[in-house]
Amino acid sequence: MPFVIYHVCRAADWLAAKADGPYTGSADDARDGFIHFSGGNQLRESVARHRPGQDGLVLLMVEPDRLGSALKWEASRGGVLFPHLYGPLPVSAVMEEHDLPLGSDGVHAFPPDIP
Repeated sequence: MPFVIYHVCRAADWLAAKADGPYTGSADDARDGFIHFSGGNQLRESVARHRPGQDGLVLLMVEPDRLGSALKWEASRGGVLFPHLYGPLPVSAVMEEHDLPLGSDGVHAFPPDIP
């Protein structure tokens, strides 16, 4: 599998984007001016920090090369580089999508092949 980056969003927002065009991000994305992504080694911590207890989420897997120059790697938490997309996410750029349910312990249950 090629190198991928991840975005987590409300499943309803993703379904709307698939029906009507590109995904433009959440209210937090709009506030910050870019769509937040995570690398594989950042994903679980990002979800635990920014989406605790949220149900009805979907995990999107995107190959960064499909995003062109709108994707920037920028310092964030602790100076670590995170992928930020300055513009909408084309539905066609998403390689895979997975439901991200809450487990009985209240922690998100990731698919087994996700880091």
